[in-house]
Amino acid sequence: MKWTFVFLLSISLAGCALTGEVGSEPVEKPEEIIIEVPLQLTSPVFANNEKIPAKYSCEGEDINPPLKIDNIPEGTRTMALIMDDPDAPAGTWDHWIVFNIPVTTSIPEDVKTLGVSGMNSWGRTGYGGPCPPSGTHRYFFRLYALDQELPLQQGASKEELVQAMEGRIIDQAELMGTYTR
Repeated sequence: MKWTFVFLLSISLAGCALTGEVGSEPVEKPEEIIIEVPLQLTSPVFANNEKIPAKYSCEGEDINPPLKIDNIPEGTRTMALIMDDPDAPAGTWDHWIVFNIPVTTSIPEDVKTLGVSGMNSWGRTGYGGPCPPSGTHRYFFRLYALDQELPLQQGASKEELVQAMEGRIIDQAELMGTYTR
């Protein structure tokens, strides 16, 4: 076994010493392939397209679920998070608007301070959990990696946030959970 390893290592090293030509024919070197992995948003308490636990709803503790962030792109200076329900009877209902979030790989459960809070559809800042009046609703958590801090104040609306993010988004990720009362 020891000799096999040395033999394979010798072959590898000999291959590295090639000058790019075999006989009289030039050998093309392979191009470097860079695979960019997109920004990812997950939660340890529910999977994408699965039910959000009641603990995080108006029927439970009404606290935000923990979120995990992977593959943050280079150049990210700040993040923004929008959680909304497009199935609400009166139109999309904003549950959580947060921006100028410091670059992080996780958002803890029941976080009290996280960037700057925008105004949700209840007319307050902070998280408001799923609370559908009927049927099963979808709740989208959308995370944005941004190239700069946004010039918005606490209480900004989702519309103001979306406008301020124009041209600033490096990448984005989405996690969708469902909830039925």
